[in-house]
Amino acid sequence: MAKGFRRFACAALVALLAACGSAPVGPGFYRVERGDTVSKIARSNRQSVSNIVRWNNLPNPDAIEVGQVLRIAPPNGSSAGAQRTTPRSDATDSASTAAPASAISLVWPTEGQVVRNFDGRDSKGIDIVNSAGTPIVAAAPGTVVYAGNGLRGYGNLLIIKHDSEYLTAYAHNQALLVKEGETVTQGQKIAEMGSSDSNRVMLHFELRYQGRSVDPARDLPPR
Repeated sequence: MAKGFRRFACAALVALLAACGSAPVGPGFYRVERGDTVSKIARSNRQSVSNIVRWNNLPNPDAIEVGQVLRIAPPNGSSAGAQRTTPRSDATDSASTAAPASAISLVWPTEGQVVRNFDGRDSKGIDIVNSAGTPIVAAAPGTVVYAGNGLRGYGNLLIIKHDSEYLTAYAHNQALLVKEGETVTQGQKIAEMGSSDSNRVMLHFELRYQGRSVDPARDLPPR
């Protein structure tokens, strides 16, 4: 029973990390659920896979994420066929899942050297290295929605929800200093850098918008 509970807890955490809230999506859009594929979504909505890929500017149709919002109807009420000849379609559709510029104000979650950048495929965030015990702070104000080590590959992990659209994740800590349900302020110390479930001391930091991982570097101040 304990093993089954751990599997359930990990599955729930994956959904939490991927889905930032459960707000309903508007007409013509669909929020990806566990087990979905582009072809399944296309069939369910009587669309072609190529339309779904084009309308959402998907570089890799096999890499959609739980919680990601996809357009499933032609933009602006145009027909699927007519949309093929509309040069603005990709730009319009990508805006539906890309985070708006400067929608959240972040501070750096720790001091150190960035050794890995976001690429959206193999790296869902950035990795910052420093010595064990280096303070980790909340990048923005919010509520701690997870504090634990139940997700394999993340070690001691904190997830902070900032609003209905944004959350941040802080992985591989050696100590967690806040608890689930606790409200934190921007810049508040929340953890200490460590190497839990990692081969080096570092912070793995992620930013999620509407369930989709986005590059945190574009919302972090220059330094």
